[in-house]
Amino acid sequence: MEMKEQILKAMKKEGTPLNAGRIAELTGLDRKVVDKAMEQLKKEEAIVSPKRCYWQAK
Repeated sequence: MEMKEQILKAMKKEGTPLNAGRIAELTGLDRKVVDKAMEQLKKEEAIVSPKRCYWQAK
């Protein structure tokens, strides 16, 4: 499974906005990898930020 898919799956499963640290814990991915994948997801507009530093899947 691609990193971005893992992140989106974790976000949808939790159902609440998450920060990158929590996403790293849930997916088992390195924090730097999560940050990089989230940058790509932001550009693709696949995730939104309802509050500062927290993200959720669209």
